[in-house]
Amino acid sequence: MKYLTWLLKAAIFFTLFAFALNNQQSVAVYFFFGTVWKAPLVMVVLAAFASGLALGVLVMMPRWWRKRQATRRHLAGHSEHADSTDWLAPPTDLPNIPRHGL
Repeated sequence: MKYLTWLLKAAIFFTLFAFALNNQQSVAVYFFFGTVWKAPLVMVVLAAFASGLALGVLVMMPRWWRKRQATRRHLAGHSEHADSTDWLAPPTDLPNIPRHGL
């Protein structure tokens, strides 16, 4: 299984590497007010992916903070049981499902 995962990662890497080698021609991206950015196509695609990733993280950040604060408040409300670690134990009513990962 470890070798299959490694092979999949290598295939993805070489596919992206071939994409980068095949798209080295220069393109122009026109912004507002006559601003032009000239760069290789692969850099434009990489910049679009990175900016989309950053925007997604920024949009999700308030939700993550609210969930983290709610968890802290919940744990602080149970501080009278600070010496007990029963809440750390896994639930016993769940079926025993084997976990398989890639």
